[in-house]
Amino acid sequence: MSMHSKTWTYFEGKWHEGNVPIMGPRTHGAWLCSSVFDGARAFEGVTPDLDLHCSRVNTSAKSFKLKPVVTHETWLGLAREGVARFGPGAELYIRPMYWAEAGFGGGVKFDPETTRWCLCIYEAPMPKPTGSAITLSPFRRPTRECAPLEAKAGCLYPNNGRALLEAESRGFGNCLLLDMLGNVAELANANVFLAKDGIVYTPAPNGTFLDGVTRRRVVGLLRGAGVTVLETSLSYADFLAADEIFSSGNFAKVAPIVRIDDRELKPGPFYTRARQLYWEFAHG
Repeated sequence: MSMHSKTWTYFEGKWHEGNVPIMGPRTHGAWLCSSVFDGARAFEGVTPDLDLHCSRVNTSAKSFKLKPVVTHETWLGLAREGVARFGPGAELYIRPMYWAEAGFGGGVKFDPETTRWCLCIYEAPMPKPTGSAITLSPFRRPTRECAPLEAKAGCLYPNNGRALLEAESRGFGNCLLLDMLGNVAELANANVFLAKDGIVYTPAPNGTFLDGVTRRRVVGLLRGAGVTVLETSLSYADFLAADEIFSSGNFAKVAPIVRIDDRELKPGPFYTRARQLYWEFAHG
C-alpha cells in the first residue's frame, strides 16, 4: 500500500503516476540538498497565483546558482496539463523542482550544468480553518550569511521541521521562530499576522524568512480594502498581547490561530476579512 496520495509527476519528457524515483544515491540533490522548489495550489477549480509560483521557482534556481532550464510558460502549461489529470475540484499541491545531479569531483560543490527538474502534482486536502495552538520555538531562523535565504531551498526546511516536532512534543500545532536579533520571523510553515487595536501587523521581510506569494497577496488585499497593514519588527510579547493572530501560506492559504501558549484566542474580524478577500480573489 502506498504511503502517498494520488500523484502525477512530469519527469524526463513524460507523465508518471505515483512516487516515481527521480534521484539516486549519487545524486547531489539527494545527498547534499542542492534543490529548490515551489508550491502552488489547486482547489475549488482555481489555481491562484500559479504564474507567480512558476516564476519564483526559476528565481530560486538562479539565486541558488542552479540553471533554471524550464521556461515560465512551460511550467505553467505543464501545471495546467497535470491538474487536468485529476477530477474537477480536486485539492492539489503543485510542486516544480530543480536539483543538481552531480558535484565537481563527487564533492560538496555542485555542477549547475547538471541541473535536472520535475513537476510533481498530488492530492492534498485543504486544511479546515479550525485554528491551531502556537508557542515560541527554541530554534531560530538563520540569516543570509548562514543559509541561502533568497531561494525556496529544500535545505532550509529541516530547521523548521524540527521546530514543529519540538512544539508538537509540548502539545502545540505550530510555533513562532525568532530571527537572530530576537524578532519574530514566521511560523514554522507559514507567514504570520497579528491584529491589535484595529491595525494589522506582520514581520517585515528582513531576509531571514520567505516573503511568501500568499503573504504579499494578503497584505495587498487587506490594504486594498482599507485596512492598515504595518510591516515592522515584532516581538513575541506583541503576539502574546494581540487581539487576534492568523497565518498565510500556500498550503492552507489563510488560517486562524486560536491559542498562544495558555491564552485562548478567537478567529477575529481581520482574519475573517483576509480569508474572505483571498477566496474572492482566488475565484475572481
